[in-house]
Amino acid sequence: MASSESGPEGSGKPLVGVYHPLAERADRLRAAIEGAGLATQVLPSHVNGLRPWRDCCFDLLLVNPFLDWQDPFAFVRLAASVAGRRPLIAMSDRDSLDDRMLALAAGADDAVGWIDNLPELLARIAGLLRRSRVAAGQLGAGELRIDLIDRRVERAGRVIRLPLREFDLLANLARVPDRPLSRDALLKAVWRIDFDPGTNRVEVHMSRLRAKVDRGFSWPMLHTVKGVGYALRSRPENSPP
Repeated sequence: MASSESGPEGSGKPLVGVYHPLAERADRLRAAIEGAGLATQVLPSHVNGLRPWRDCCFDLLLVNPFLDWQDPFAFVRLAASVAGRRPLIAMSDRDSLDDRMLALAAGADDAVGWIDNLPELLARIAGLLRRSRVAAGQLGAGELRIDLIDRRVERAGRVIRLPLREFDLLANLARVPDRPLSRDALLKAVWRIDFDPGTNRVEVHMSRLRAKVDRGFSWPMLHTVKGVGYALRSRPENSPP
């Protein structure tokens, strides 16, 4: 199943990452979620690697682990490791208490049987997003605070003024704090480019962003991860977790 995406990162809409092994049902989910006013990205199968999943700047992850070859418990654990602190919903195409209990035990934040009850699934998505800071238009990592609606950035109480591209770069990195994003992922999320244009636009904007977010503070938040991409650290490298 090919990856598809709808909804610009700068739109202010929470982004739901969707995985269903059946393409027609993934499309049905995408249409319903977008109809509820959210953005979506349909994720490809994980069997060829998790890079597209890790590079997706979703605010909530929705997966069906019950219709693939992989053990459902292990699948949910894997999805939870990708989601990190972001909400994870496991769905089943049947109304099965056993499926829901397994998913919750494996680390899902919620579990639901959805095939004949899309309104309940949408309500559960909305409920988890309401309880997340992203739904309120807020992102934060350590001493950094980002207001997605007003496009306001503060670090340690100091206001940092950023132009559009730099703000979007920072917001995408802040969605996955302490986890690197590749250059390709940032080109797609910020500039909507699905190919390498052969320019250094990411590097140039990251340099400008560092000058504003890190200069004058006691430790750098923005880091280059050699061979991988860029990451926003929520704490100094030598501090305890």
